[in-house]
Amino acid sequence: MEIQEHSVTTYRVWDPVVRWFHWINVLAVIALSAFGTAILFSKELGMTNDGKVLLKVLHVSCGYVFAANLLLRVVWAFIGTPHARWRALLPSVRALGQGEWRERRQYIGHSPLARVSVTLMLAVLLAMACTGLVLAGTDIYFPPLGPWIAEWVAAAGVAPADVLPYRPDLVDAAAYREMLAFRSPFVLVHEYGFYVLMVLVVGHIGGVAVSEVRNGGALVSAMFTGRKLLSKPPEDG
Repeated sequence: MEIQEHSVTTYRVWDPVVRWFHWINVLAVIALSAFGTAILFSKELGMTNDGKVLLKVLHVSCGYVFAANLLLRVVWAFIGTPHARWRALLPSVRALGQGEWRERRQYIGHSPLARVSVTLMLAVLLAMACTGLVLAGTDIYFPPLGPWIAEWVAAAGVAPADVLPYRPDLVDAAAYREMLAFRSPFVLVHEYGFYVLMVLVVGHIGGVAVSEVRNGGALVSAMFTGRKLLSKPPEDG
């Protein structure tokens, strides 16, 4: 739907699900980054084991919100409004190959470069969510994998439900070493995924700012109102 206002046309683009996803994701990533950084430097901060567990519980709790929100967005990309779907999100080889991103063009949805950025960000977010759920189970025995991990490492005579983090007396040493070996690649992906995500976030913010100044379109306000303001016919109209 479009509404003419002088030489600017208003286009409906981002539906409420997309907008809510975006801002919930922003808050979740900020919270997860803060708690994750504190966990990463817990030794330098002189935290006790109880303090580390509290931080990890808070981190995982935010992670559940983050993962559920991300899952909703993935599902919505199959059944949502036109500009929310995969065909409007995934990169266009044709547009990139023809250099459309170099020209001052306006789009109702994502521009060719924005599609690349969003696709990369979604891929990293999914990797962070999946590895985070594994680490939640192997670190503090939280669902969905926690009960199975606790059963794996529980010492003889200890009920899996009684296994607690930072309690080596409750776990079988050999089984725990096996679990740590299983956990190791997930830790690696999760940690380096965080660094990659931070680079993508900075690039995303910078790209939005540059595009806003160069091409207009009210990109920031559109994620609040759901409407873009375009001064020329959109390429994806």
